[in-house]
Amino acid sequence: MTGLKVGEVAKQAGVNVQTMHYYERRGLLPRPPRTDSNYRAYSEETVLRVRFIKRAQELGFTLKEIKALLSLRAAPRTRCTDVRNRAEAKLQDIDDKVRTLQAMRKALTKLIGECSGKGPVTQCPILEAFDSEDGR
Repeated sequence: MTGLKVGEVAKQAGVNVQTMHYYERRGLLPRPPRTDSNYRAYSEETVLRVRFIKRAQELGFTLKEIKALLSLRAAPRTRCTDVRNRAEAKLQDIDDKVRTLQAMRKALTKLIGECSGKGPVTQCPILEAFDSEDGR
C-alpha cells in the first residue's frame, strides 16, 4: 500500500502534524489505512481536504460548520443553494460581530477621550466607568 505520510500531507497543506491528528479526531478527515509498517497512508485528496478546511476556517467557519459543509459536498442531492444559505448565514454572523466590535470601539474611544492619563488610578475615568451600572 502506498500513500502520503502524515508529515507529507501536513507540509503540502500548510498545517502541522498535530492539526492533522486533531482533524481526524474531530471527524473532518477519515482515518486513513495503515501500511505494513503501521504508518498512516493518506491519499492526495487528503491534502485538498485539509486545504479546504483551512480556507473555510480563514473565512470564519467553525469546525462544526466545516464538517456540515463537507457533508453537503458529499451528498449527491445537495444543491448549491444549500451551501449559499450557509455562507449567507455566516456572513450575517460576521456582520453582527463587526457591529458589536464597532460599538465596543466607539465606547472605548469615548472612555479614552475622558481620561487624561494623569492622576491616581483611583480616579481613572476608565476604571470608574467599568464600575458603573450604565458603563457611562
